Amino acid sequence: MTIGVPNAALAAKLKQQLPKLQESLLQRGWQVNAIRIKVQVRKIGEKTIRQKEIEMPNKALSAFEELRNSLDKSPGNQALTEALNNLLKRHR
Repeated sequence: MTIGVPNAALAAKLKQQLPKLQESLLQRGWQVNAIRIKVQVRKIGEKTIRQKEIEMPNKALSAFEELRNSLDKSPGNQALTEALNNLLKRHR
């Protein structure tokens, strides 16, 4: 008898239980001489990353642009300015 399992961890666990399983099958009338465990690896499909395409209204883009232009050129605002630049590039 051959039993297919999806991973090696389950195969190892079942291997420990083989004597009990074989004895139980024999008691129920099954004529089992040996039990073989085979790991059946499935192909893992590539997960596609879907990005949502959100259209931002022109009014919102103008507001973000106005915010970017009104920020002081200080090191504390640099990250926000870059984020606003990236947002505007992406949506224009």
